[in-house]
Amino acid sequence: MLHGQRIFVVIPSYNSGDLLEAVLASVPAFVDGCIVVDDGSCPETMPADDGRTIVIRHSRNRGVGAAIISGYAEAARRGADVAAVMAADNQMDPADLPALLEPVLSGQAVYCKGDRLSHPECRNRMPVVRYIGNCCLTFLTRVVTGLPTLMDSQCGYTALRLDVLPGIPVRWLYPRYGFPNDLLAALAGAGCPVAQVVVAPVYRGERSGIRPIVAVLVYPWILVRGILVRMISRCGGLRRAREAVRLQRARAGV
Repeated sequence: MLHGQRIFVVIPSYNSGDLLEAVLASVPAFVDGCIVVDDGSCPETMPADDGRTIVIRHSRNRGVGAAIISGYAEAARRGADVAAVMAADNQMDPADLPALLEPVLSGQAVYCKGDRLSHPECRNRMPVVRYIGNCCLTFLTRVVTGLPTLMDSQCGYTALRLDVLPGIPVRWLYPRYGFPNDLLAALAGAGCPVAQVVVAPVYRGERSGIRPIVAVLVYPWILVRGILVRMISRCGGLRRAREAVRLQRARAGV
């Protein structure tokens, strides 16, 4: 718990093996619970539930975005105020978690993203192809979302205030690797403030789960549909605003 608020960490996992154990061991003591979402992994790769770690399972692989949404829902059900996402590949430095949470806990933002590209060691640590790809996708995501200061759209190290979820079109969000772009579009459409903090890029020679040809074919579609998600979210925000005005007038007898 930090600042009197309950903090959970959501860890989407697919056949992560020993890397998942290392992530769980690294989660700071102030975190109230860890939600491990088994996205169709082999059962023997999952840890056992204990007082702090909760495992929920998808019967089939539904994608990292779907796993994160399931984790958010479970964290909210267990009374969490804020949920951070840490990947099961052990590429997120737990020392960065307090800084990532701070803008959300202090009320400056409802969502905070890690920014690896602004880290002074990024170009030395991140593979060149990933660096170029992330820079290009970040530029395009700025255009789609209307977030001009966005620096690293693809970073999965994030923190979200969970009470914002009912106000965005969760069921429209892309369930796989394009999830971060869609969530940014939905939050931007709803007028939710988004923050970012510099985090360490961590690479240990792991191979990316995204093949270049898949990225070339899929991401243009994700960016185009992000425009739709932003519009849907904006319309929902306008409806909620009109309803709030109607209720206010009703209470005032107008």
